[in-house]
Amino acid sequence: MANIHLTLAMDEYDHTRDLLQGKVNAEGIDLTWLNLDVEEIFYRFASAWEWNVSELSFAKYCSIVSQPDPPITGIPVFVSRVFRHSAWYVAADGPVKEVADLAGKRIGIPEWSQTATVYARGWLAEDAGIPLQDVDWVQAGVNEPGRIELAHLKLPDGIRYRQVPDRSLTEMLLAGDIDALISARPPRAFLDGDTRIERLIPDYRAQEQDYFKRTGVYPIMHTVAIRRDTYEKHPWIAMNLLNGFEAAKKRSVARLTSVTHSQIPVPWIYDMVPELGGDIFPGGDYWPYGIEPNRPTIEAFLRFCYDQGLCHRKLEPEDLYPAEVQSVFRV
Repeated sequence: MANIHLTLAMDEYDHTRDLLQGKVNAEGIDLTWLNLDVEEIFYRFASAWEWNVSELSFAKYCSIVSQPDPPITGIPVFVSRVFRHSAWYVAADGPVKEVADLAGKRIGIPEWSQTATVYARGWLAEDAGIPLQDVDWVQAGVNEPGRIELAHLKLPDGIRYRQVPDRSLTEMLLAGDIDALISARPPRAFLDGDTRIERLIPDYRAQEQDYFKRTGVYPIMHTVAIRRDTYEKHPWIAMNLLNGFEAAKKRSVARLTSVTHSQIPVPWIYDMVPELGGDIFPGGDYWPYGIEPNRPTIEAFLRFCYDQGLCHRKLEPEDLYPAEVQSVFRV
């Protein structure tokens, strides 16, 4: 029987590259890889479902799945994970000098539904103890005006949220019209060395490690979505794709930890990877897929999504993915 053909859009990651380039296979599937930036992938897929399989913002994925008759399903493959204490930016001469100063202030966000901002707001409410209703939320593009909110929101009572279509968050921060901003991508001015913008939490790595040790939450940014019509026609593709991504990830870890010859242009990386992996995921799986090893993170994120009005109903981790990819076949 001939393989079926699927189109898949995903940015380039070392831990997915071998599957996307055909060095490992998803049994029974021929993939055409569309290598696009994640912002374009999310916009085009969430707007028109242009391809069969897609990298997708975890927040958008959860929001869509929480609604009636969702047009997508997916697999518990988490291609991007990033702690987000580093995502808070303030004006160097502004009124916010420490986290407690955020109460009662104006905070800019590129989208309410951006996964990074969901985690950052969850941390603000649950860890920093500042209710989201105590903040004025301003939505706009980080560097350029005109960014729009793609998700269908059901904001909780008391949330003050407004959109500014004709200005950027960076412009407003420097003008004193907002007091802080949250962004997955650092503002362009910050990357260019503009000293008027600085991180609210300069020692973010230490803060993130402490947060993980206390909560078990290692934030998931992106997952893998499948158009529901594609999945329903070929339900076996879910597990076969999961197996393919798992094989590609194992080859990536082998490269990172090789001491025979350096395949990653960073000195001592083969020492750093086991050390960090042992701290986060003891047992040798540095980047686990599936629900169970990620349960604390997924449960926290679903709570954040519901409390922030992104999910239209309360979800459990098992609600997110087909039953066949929630357990692993072992010999």
